[in-house]
Amino acid sequence: MAIAELTLSSKNYSSWSLRGWLLCRLAGLDVREKMVALDNPDNRAELLLLSPSVLVPRLTHEGASVWDTLAIAEYLHELYPDAGMYPADRIGRAHCRSVSGEIHSGFTNLRSALPMNLKVRHARFPIFSGAKPDIERVETIWEECLERYGGPWLFGDRPTVADAMFAPVAQRFLTYAVPLSQRAAQYCQTINAWPLMREWIEAARAEPDELIELETEF
Repeated sequence: MAIAELTLSSKNYSSWSLRGWLLCRLAGLDVREKMVALDNPDNRAELLLLSPSVLVPRLTHEGASVWDTLAIAEYLHELYPDAGMYPADRIGRAHCRSVSGEIHSGFTNLRSALPMNLKVRHARFPIFSGAKPDIERVETIWEECLERYGGPWLFGDRPTVADAMFAPVAQRFLTYAVPLSQRAAQYCQTINAWPLMREWIEAARAEPDELIELETEF
């Protein structure tokens, strides 16, 4: 059987790569990682938040080529329906898909004001006023989910697609010391302590510091 391949870019900077990787791990699919060259124009545009890239993440599996994180999530759920990627009940699944789609397609100001960078932590950071409504909306989503489903994950006692989709946001909030409610802050710690997240962060920190030019362009 052919080994599944997941195309990724920078583990330090690419939130979309992180999401795709987490989804594969949630499904229990073993993948071989293929890193896109950093000088690829499409990949560079994705890292600089200029445009999405059809290159990353991309899952190649048994003849299928799947890009876009939500497409990957649905493909994996179809293959592994018992992996628990979505809540078991219909209403919960609809809710999970809705919040996952919302973070997938929106929050442009948050993305541009707080780019993902797993190698740094700021004690204080000025938050662009345009990003504050996005931050408040994320807090609302988290608090509603945690209240409704009991936590510690957004949909109960195990991580789902929604947690994979919001994981980069939680890391952004930690990186830039974004003031949050107690419940939202605790959720960020839940994501940060997630063994899969720790594995990714360790790999990100080991990444060569050859992307310093990106930091000057953000």
